Amino acid sequence: MKQDFYSITEEETLSAVASHGDGLTEEEAARRLEENGRNKLAEGKKTPLWKRFLQQLADPMIIILLVAAVISLVVSFAGPPEEREFADVIIILSVVIINAVLGVVQESKAEAAIEALKQMTAATTKVLRDGKQITVKSEELVVGDVILLEAGDAVPADARLLECASLKCEEAAMTGESVPVEKSVAAIPQREDGREIPLGDRKSMVYMGGTAVYGRARAVVTATGMDTEMGKIAGALAEAKEEKTPLQLKLAQLSKILTYVVLGICAFIFLFQLLAAGDFGWGAILDTFIIAVSLAVAAIPEGLAAVVTIELSIGVTRMSKKGAVIRKMSAVETLGCTEIICSDKTGTLTQNKMTVVETAMTENEPLLARAMALASDATPGENGEAVGEPTECALVNFAGKVGPDKNALAAEAPRIGEIPFDSDRKMMTTVCQTADGLVQYTKGAPDEILARCTAIDDGTGARPMTDADREAVLAANKGMADRALRVLAAAYKPLTAAPTDYSSAAMERELVFCGLTGMIDPVRPEVKEAINECRTAGIRPIMITGDHKDTAVAIATELGIISSPEEAITGAELNEISDADFAEDVQKYSVYARVQPEHKLRIVRAWRAKDKVTAMTGDGVNDAPSIKGADIGVGMGITGTDVTKNVADMILADDNFATIVGAAEEGRRIYDNIRRAIRFLLSSNLAEVVGIFIFTVLGLFLSGLGLPGLGDNLLLPTHILFVNLITDSLPALALGMEAAEANIMNRPPRKKNEGIFAGGMAFDITYEGLFIGLLTLTAYLIGHYVFHDDNDGMTMAFLTLSMAEIFHSYNMRSERGSIFSVKSHNKLLFGAMALAFVLTLGVIYIPFFREAFQFAPVSLGEYAIALGLAFTVLPVVELVKLLRRRIGK
Repeated sequence: MKQDFYSITEEETLSAVASHGDGLTEEEAARRLEENGRNKLAEGKKTPLWKRFLQQLADPMIIILLVAAVISLVVSFAGPPEEREFADVIIILSVVIINAVLGVVQESKAEAAIEALKQMTAATTKVLRDGKQITVKSEELVVGDVILLEAGDAVPADARLLECASLKCEEAAMTGESVPVEKSVAAIPQREDGREIPLGDRKSMVYMGGTAVYGRARAVVTATGMDTEMGKIAGALAEAKEEKTPLQLKLAQLSKILTYVVLGICAFIFLFQLLAAGDFGWGAILDTFIIAVSLAVAAIPEGLAAVVTIELSIGVTRMSKKGAVIRKMSAVETLGCTEIICSDKTGTLTQNKMTVVETAMTENEPLLARAMALASDATPGENGEAVGEPTECALVNFAGKVGPDKNALAAEAPRIGEIPFDSDRKMMTTVCQTADGLVQYTKGAPDEILARCTAIDDGTGARPMTDADREAVLAANKGMADRALRVLAAAYKPLTAAPTDYSSAAMERELVFCGLTGMIDPVRPEVKEAINECRTAGIRPIMITGDHKDTAVAIATELGIISSPEEAITGAELNEISDADFAEDVQKYSVYARVQPEHKLRIVRAWRAKDKVTAMTGDGVNDAPSIKGADIGVGMGITGTDVTKNVADMILADDNFATIVGAAEEGRRIYDNIRRAIRFLLSSNLAEVVGIFIFTVLGLFLSGLGLPGLGDNLLLPTHILFVNLITDSLPALALGMEAAEANIMNRPPRKKNEGIFAGGMAFDITYEGLFIGLLTLTAYLIGHYVFHDDNDGMTMAFLTLSMAEIFHSYNMRSERGSIFSVKSHNKLLFGAMALAFVLTLGVIYIPFFREAFQFAPVSLGEYAIALGLAFTVLPVVELVKLLRRRIGK
């Protein structure tokens, strides 16, 4: 049965874990460590290299390529030994292997970057063993160990407090609460309704993943490793199901379409030619089969899988330079269609650093800053930022901005005594020796400080406090509190002699009020602009936080996430809404406050149920389930926990929310460029299919009429592979470097169920493929009939097809706009076009390659005709774009 240690006494807890106040013996600790294992979270099994390689081969496009290789191999063995050629098989397998290696290498780089981001939560811990304090590795802790905590220590395991001296723990990683929790040894009574006490309210417990920021404590370990609250969350993540990204779904859809097209065309041509010829001998069957294979090879875009992988890899590299580590190449594309971004507030939208942003009721700000700093235990760190409890850090940083820093103040006025803060008094007092004598400084809750003041400093000195002064202080306090500021007051009192009685009753009275400070965890300066960009791009930001509702509303209003408090809801209010009602009303809310991890996952699921592509950002362990459940999870590299980083699809190395906007733009750019590549490659494949199909039917038609027929082949399989893998793939890769179009972040996200051919792309592919196919056939007919040579016809067809594709790649720089309106310069595309041009000429004019490809030397006139035919693709596509723009208007 589960034991709620927070609800039982210290003695009952020690008994339950078979320990005592002086800790375990070394012998007993070693026995428990051997029996229960180390205090660390279980790591997911690493996928072996060979399996990762095979996973790359499981892609539908790769499977189609492998089928083409098998067909080519069968055809080669079916022919006479002297005519067997394995060039097609070698080329296809090379493409498959290169593509798989690229994928594995890129994913390995991403994993290495994540390993570099990981940091140990708590490397060592102070523990009592055999009644003595020693330091052990945190992973060697066992249930029953008594640990010692002080400010700055990371909590290494779940533990029940035994002793507590003003302990405050920062538990944002677990609860999302940015303000440290005041701890107490007192047991927390169970609720009458039997519901579990929320994690953030279990003040008698400390949890793995938390940090002690103030005070000290002694506690007994109640859970280690995967049995901790952090471990339970980490364990639940392994059960989540991996889902395919929109791009993977679209490519799978494309592969399915191509499979049907290939099988249909091959079967039709095979049967049509056999029936038309009336010859069913083995030789006729083999010849017909070779034509069918040529069509199959022509219909399959052999370079597409490699092009998509490389373009995604390029995008991943670009993102890493902008502060993001992509764990999966296809994940960056998902951001391009993201419609909802659910973001944790603390540390993601805000800086996770309390900051004084306002003062009130003071005529002497340096005096107020001095009082606040000298009544605090935080001190300036090496980088100038204070170290200690966050609220006190804010006060010390404030003092450094207003005047001398805390170190200088402490040197001028050393502390000689103090009354520590406690949650009953809600204040802290120090006594300092100044040049003008002893001075007492007190800071704390405004109402408590005000009740102990009899005077107020008006800038010239102390004067008696009036009722009007008190009303003004209370009004100023309420005004700041209403804006979600955390308000503290400060007071002082000159002393004539060193106190002998450091009790609150003796000292914390007859004080001089000197002002109020209002502080808040401020928003990151770049976030407001990033959220504005999100809205322009049709992306809705959602804030999800463990903080109080008024704080969340204030931050969300400042950022422009909401315009009315009615758009905010608490976790308790969410519990009262049924799943069915929430599914209907989820769009009403943009801020969720005081939520638990299960709420976050419920919110993400509700948006996804509305078919919205949802991203979740965050850094704490409490974000991890919803990060895993979202379409894309975004973890924080600096403040993020290991659990969150391990489940995120993308990690922000700079913890900068604005980087997400860049990622969304990059995702859209990549998807646009992949669509360009698909359009370009498929129009080429269609041109080849159209050319071969019409060539075959025309040849049979002429033979049936008793007229001189055409030659054996329009193009050989090897020619088609050269065009697909060299002439087409080089420019297609270069199109991946095309800059984003000017309006890319001014249009709404595409729907995840949007087809790969949406937006008229199917029409574009069809007319472009038909036109280039007819150009190719025309070139063959000129070579065959005008120059009276079958090989001349095949060579001119190849030359025209290759050159047309080179020119056509330039058309792809803009989907609808004129190529003359594109302002950017894609030097890589120009280089790829030039290289494809040189290689095309090389296989025709270099004797060795010309003979291998069975080409004929072409004259200057033949070359000019082929080049002229190919060039016409530029004005024709430009004309169609113009007509479509006119129709669109």
